[in-house]
Amino acid sequence: MTGDDITNGTADSNRTPEEMSLDELREEIQTIDREIVELIAQRTYVADTIAQVKDERDLPTTDEQQEQQVMDRAGHNAEQFDVDANLVKAIFRLLIELNKVEQRENR
Repeated sequence: MTGDDITNGTADSNRTPEEMSLDELREEIQTIDREIVELIAQRTYVADTIAQVKDERDLPTTDEQQEQQVMDRAGHNAEQFDVDANLVKAIFRLLIELNKVEQRENR
């Protein structure tokens, strides 16, 4: 991620990160963290809906081919944003596993 990418966030976009105070940068992190949690909640809602469809159609909870596609997309997206692909894949693996546990518990 470049400095230009960072300054296009929710903080004062006319200033570079070097011109921002530590408090302003921490505020930016708080906003991003909130957005991440919101996206996780949205993803969980959609995963729950998928689980309901699977249940109605008597499909298995685990779909290894779909999981691999998710992991491949995660790695590709990480590379596009110059983020460690292994870290991103680990996060997505955790999200997938949490969704599968929840699906099993609700069946």
